[in-house]
Amino acid sequence: MPRIAVLQSAVVDQIAAGEVVERPASVVKELVENALDAEARSIEITVDDGGRARIRVADDGVGMDRDDALLAVQRHATSKIRQARDLVGVVSFGFRGEALPAIASVSEMELDTAADDGAGTIIRMSGGALLDVADAARRRGTSVTVARLFYNAPARQRFLRSARSEWRAIVEVLTQLALTRRDVRLTVVHDGRPALSLPVAGSLRARVGALWGADRAERLLEVDDVSGELQLSGLVERPGDVGSGGRRLFMSINGRSIRDHGLVRAAEAAYRSTIPAGARPTLILELTLPADSIDVNVHPTKAEARYRDRWAVERAVERVVRRALGGADASAALGGSYAPWRFSNGGAPRDAEPEVDLEALRSSVTDSDGSVFGATPYDVAEAPAGAAGTVGGTLPANDARHGMGTETGSSDPIPPLVQLNRTYMMLEREEGLVLIDQHSAHERVLYERFMGTLESGEAPSQRLLFPLTLHLGPAEAEAFDEHRALFEQLGFEIEGFGGHTLIVSAVPMPHPRFDAQRCLRDTLASLTGDRLAGSAAKHERLAATLACKAAVKAGDQLSEGEMRALYVALRATRLPAHDVHGRSTIVRLGWDEVERRFGRR
Repeated sequence: MPRIAVLQSAVVDQIAAGEVVERPASVVKELVENALDAEARSIEITVDDGGRARIRVADDGVGMDRDDALLAVQRHATSKIRQARDLVGVVSFGFRGEALPAIASVSEMELDTAADDGAGTIIRMSGGALLDVADAARRRGTSVTVARLFYNAPARQRFLRSARSEWRAIVEVLTQLALTRRDVRLTVVHDGRPALSLPVAGSLRARVGALWGADRAERLLEVDDVSGELQLSGLVERPGDVGSGGRRLFMSINGRSIRDHGLVRAAEAAYRSTIPAGARPTLILELTLPADSIDVNVHPTKAEARYRDRWAVERAVERVVRRALGGADASAALGGSYAPWRFSNGGAPRDAEPEVDLEALRSSVTDSDGSVFGATPYDVAEAPAGAAGTVGGTLPANDARHGMGTETGSSDPIPPLVQLNRTYMMLEREEGLVLIDQHSAHERVLYERFMGTLESGEAPSQRLLFPLTLHLGPAEAEAFDEHRALFEQLGFEIEGFGGHTLIVSAVPMPHPRFDAQRCLRDTLASLTGDRLAGSAAKHERLAATLACKAAVKAGDQLSEGEMRALYVALRATRLPAHDVHGRSTIVRLGWDEVERRFGRR
């Protein structure tokens, strides 16, 4: 007896069905996508018992005459593909001929269709066998009813979950399709009760609002940018809102919903240094790529894709999302004031002189307690020309984006600033009030400066007139040894002096208040036990820790000049709205909320 045999057609059909039909949600997906390909503008979905008992999808799209309807339920029949080269760049949904016959092979299916109002055709099938073909009167469009799913495949039927679980899977599928095709009206009925009614939406935000609530939609940040061949649009969660509600994740390419963990990780990488470790943002992204640069035929249900240059696509996604997070309107807001916002309302020409009081930035200015601003617990030798800062001198005019210096990237007018509780800077805008956390703001400024230093290899520093001596514990000494090269790249000149003792001969000077000894000790204490893998993670961690320890603190009294310089430096950063720990740097309070609190609304 031969060991190899040709399978019976019924078995082949069920194998094909297994590729396409995994559960009731798969049936809904295939039928709705076929309706969309038929140019439907209104689709009605009826589901009973989570789809285990009955699924019906009715559309008003282009129907079929009898000959086409009979061909549609045969394997390898399709209206989309004629030659092998047509498989490349497919932009339609239901081009696979296996969908209808695969569904029919594991269910009782009825197809009711008409190409025009009037005469139509009804086809009834069971277990893949044709039972009946009859005439029917109906309007243009197609209705497909699927009952008793997997009735003839008990092994698969046993793997179906509860009606509630299957219904949740159907809702997820319909949500993805609704986000993709906002030009179509969707109506869903579950167990005889209306479950979802989505009218045509003019924008992604409107469709998100219809699905998850207008408040949730309003809180999301808009993305719309181009990077190389990639066009990326959509909505992403503001870093300050991450973790405050359930996470939503949706991604499509060329109008087709896909699952792609690599692209999700790339988008999440854009949030580095803006959200706490482990936090996962909501991402609703739509990618558009040239059709010949992507292959959607690598998965039976087209849920995955292959790219001609995956690395370039992932990097482009990260860049575009990061640019969106870099705007001032990515900041947190109270009272739902999420209107687009910029640091300035227009202002002076780009070549105008910056409105920064240079005299106020001199480190000889005294604090309110009479001490010399910027004085350090050690003496500093005369700094070389071009150093990052001086004690007893003015900060360089080209160093604002790296510390509390003057403006470099913009000459827009600087609004009047007020310090509150020695912790926050406040300014007034047309849209309302803006609060800036001085420590978080300076931390962001310094972090980006340190990251630039590590990446460029240029580390300005100052030699100390009297070197510092640091006595460390074993754990701190181990942390220093692990990060020694990075400390040197940042401008520290440190030598061992036997045991766990270090001699510090030179330090960076990010601002006049910088206390190198305290900063070094606090940074090494924070790095103790750090075992992050990879050089990138390690240098980012060091830059973030050092920025936190070096920045001005809550409770520090800032002069008017310092506040103005910090404001200018913050708006020159890439991600001004959040510090490196994921906390908000900027919080907006709209006038509507203020008036509501005072009973004026």
